[in-house]
Amino acid sequence: MLKQVLEVYELLDNAFVDGHKVAELLKSRGLKSITLKTVKGENGSTDFIKVNINGSEGKDKKRDAPTIGIIGRLGGIGTRPERIGMVSDAEGAVTAISCALKLADMKNNGDVLKGDVMIATHICPNATHIPHEPVPFMGSPVDMAEMNRHEVDPNMDAILSIDTTRGNKIINFKGFAITPTVKEGYILKVSDDLLELMEWTTGRPPKVCPITMQDITPYGNGLYHLNSIMQPCTVTDSPVVGVAITAETTVPGCATGANHEVDVENAARYCIEVAKAFTEGKCKFYDEEEFNRIIKLYGRMNILQTLPDK
Repeated sequence: MLKQVLEVYELLDNAFVDGHKVAELLKSRGLKSITLKTVKGENGSTDFIKVNINGSEGKDKKRDAPTIGIIGRLGGIGTRPERIGMVSDAEGAVTAISCALKLADMKNNGDVLKGDVMIATHICPNATHIPHEPVPFMGSPVDMAEMNRHEVDPNMDAILSIDTTRGNKIINFKGFAITPTVKEGYILKVSDDLLELMEWTTGRPPKVCPITMQDITPYGNGLYHLNSIMQPCTVTDSPVVGVAITAETTVPGCATGANHEVDVENAARYCIEVAKAFTEGKCKFYDEEEFNRIIKLYGRMNILQTLPDK
């Protein structure tokens, strides 16, 4: 997938890029089901883009193959005019758009997934950066509730949430890692199927990014969050797994010159393989029987998906 990743890097590393230019690239490769919406916030605006790539037996064709969502999380792809160029935080968007481009090329070459794939992210080349420990993060023109509203879709039966996760001292490995599955306020065991696919695509032992109870609660409650990687889990009952693009050192989300195309290619190729297997019913994000037993034993934990009353 390196070809597609490099194409997307060249497109997005531009002070004048917007969602329309991304949509034009995807349409030029044959994708038609693309929605684009510009949303304004207190700190500017951003373009939300959502792409639906129809499967051979997916919901769009009134069939029953499951739909997977691939969400590129980020504050912005750039923080101009403070810093020139693409920031580390951009790689959620780069990975998601690269997946859409690869799936388009696959479809043109006769390789069609069984189920639908929904890909969502947003494009903002001039976001702000904000204080965060241990290093600054990228902010966003709109709040997290607005982002979730445009990126999480009720038709997504499972979600891969991709986010640059270098601004910490918790996961010190260059490449990418996955999180445990999160569903309805529960942090579940790491999926064996997802670990196996990671072994196959990387040729290395799988890496797991640790998350905490704080990470699966909504932004805005005053609690510390590793980053926004798990925020989709606060607005859906579908299982969510984070795909964290990582580094051996602590790198600010607003750092430029920190992007690593090969790491993005590995993460994007992994997402494609998960999409293939999940929509064919060959990859489980969680054990349904065990989840039902957890609910029976300990009750529901949906309260962790909500903001407390002020």
